[in-house]
Amino acid sequence: MMYVRNSLVCSLLFLWAITASAQSRRRAQLTASQTNSPVPVVAAPQARLLESMAMNSSLMNQAVKFSIYLPPDYYISNRRYPVLYLLHGLGDNETSWVQFGEADRIADEGIRVGELPPMIIVMPNAGVSWYVNDYQNKIRYEDMFVQELIPHIDSSFRTRTQREFRAVSGLSMGGFGSLMLAMHHPELFITCAALSAAVRTDDAFASIPDERYNTVYAPIFSGPVKGQERLTVAWKRNSPITLAKSAPETDLTKVHWYLDCGDDDALTAGNSMLHLALLDRKIPHEYRVRDGAHTWTYWRTGLPDALKFIALSFHR
Repeated sequence: MMYVRNSLVCSLLFLWAITASAQSRRRAQLTASQTNSPVPVVAAPQARLLESMAMNSSLMNQAVKFSIYLPPDYYISNRRYPVLYLLHGLGDNETSWVQFGEADRIADEGIRVGELPPMIIVMPNAGVSWYVNDYQNKIRYEDMFVQELIPHIDSSFRTRTQREFRAVSGLSMGGFGSLMLAMHHPELFITCAALSAAVRTDDAFASIPDERYNTVYAPIFSGPVKGQERLTVAWKRNSPITLAKSAPETDLTKVHWYLDCGDDDALTAGNSMLHLALLDRKIPHEYRVRDGAHTWTYWRTGLPDALKFIALSFHR
């Protein structure tokens, strides 16, 4: 009996010793410095859509906002990418092509199925500047775009900086801006895709109702004037139809042109006249008229084909 009691006591003491030792080791682990053993780290996912970034502009004397889309493999490679500047319309801003146009989703899908090469898409805010230098040369948006924004993007992100890997596109006011920028700077852009571009003949521009003209166009092109007085140097210098008729053919043929405007859009007449001006000078271009009006539905459904056209230019 005594033997059984002693064995039981010894067993209990042994179990107590094991438990105490385990607890001691556990306390040591919890209180030990974290540098004594490696801790697995899972990196947080990197954002591929950077919205409303800011660049300080000395030419504009203010910060210029832009959103930027980065392709799916941007953070897992060290390669450089072609870049598209995608311009918004009147009343919109740097967020509109994503919020309403779903440009990021459309680009992701095109890249996923192999219809588009991975590319960077830059969407700058232009306010109501029409992307030009105004008639008083106080708002120098075009100069800012060329001299500050493009170099800033090229130095901040892994772009391919050669002309053959840079394109410009936009809708409405942004379509106007994309045409103007590519016509003024064919040395910078390989392709221009203009959707429902806000282009007008001189007669149509002179006939815009006064209230509309004074609100939207006068601050940029002329001040509050009427009729033929609106056809200022600033208008003539930036009008895509005028440029299509007067720019050197060697400059116009450097760029791949894509025009798309709906048959129910009030701007379809101006776009058709631009098409005819290019046709008359035998400037190669693609011209599309689809069923639709001046709406985000039209631009969302048109963006995939515009991106495919741009993608062809990024290939050899």
